[in-house]
Amino acid sequence: ATCTENSKAEPQVQDAAGAQTASVKHACGCSEKGEAQWKDGSAGEAEKIATLEAQCKDLQDQYLRKAADFDNYRKRMIKEKQEAIDYANTNLLSDLLQILDDFDRAIEAGGGDGNAAAFMQGVTMIRSSLLGLLESKYGLQYYEVKGTPFNPEIHEAVATNPSAEVKEPTVGAELQKGYKLKDRILRSAKVMVLMPAQAETKDN
Repeated sequence: ATCTENSKAEPQVQDAAGAQTASVKHACGCSEKGEAQWKDGSAGEAEKIATLEAQCKDLQDQYLRKAADFDNYRKRMIKEKQEAIDYANTNLLSDLLQILDDFDRAIEAGGGDGNAAAFMQGVTMIRSSLLGLLESKYGLQYYEVKGTPFNPEIHEAVATNPSAEVKEPTVGAELQKGYKLKDRILRSAKVMVLMPAQAETKDN
C-alpha cells in the first residue's frame, strides 16, 4: 500500500487561540521525514549564507587593501615625477659649473694687466669649450641659415628687404643663431629675409 492509501486524519485539536486544527499523519511517518528534511534544508541555506558573508567580507578587505596600495603608489609616482622635473637639469648644471670656473679665471687674468687681446682669446676658448660640450654630450646642433630659402618652420623673420638678386624669399642675415636638439628645433633662428624685388613691388 502507498503512503497516500495509509494516511489517516488525526483528531482535531485546539491550538492556543482556541481554533480547531486537524493534521494528517501518514502511516509511514512521512510527515516527520518532511519536517526533518525542511530543517536540514534550512541549516544548509544558513551555512551557505554564512559562507557568502565570509567571502564578501574577505573580498571587501582585499578591495580596501588594494585601494590603499594604489593610493600610496599614486602619491609615490607624483612625488617621483615632481623630483624628476625639479632635478632634470642636474647633469647639465654640473657640467656648466666647469665653464663658470673658466669664466672666473678668464676675468681674473684679463682684469690685471689690461690685455684685451688675451682676455678675448680666453673668452673665445671658453665659448668653444662650452659649445663642444653641449654638442657632444647633449646633442645640441647649430644650423646655418644665411643664404638659405626662408622656412617659417626653422626661421623667424624679424625684418624684410627687397632684393633683385633673389627669386624667392631668402635669408639675408642671421640676427640670432638657431639651434636644434638632435632633430628637434630648440630655438628658431631670427633672420632678415630678402624678398624678390618684383614681388615686393606687386605687394606695394
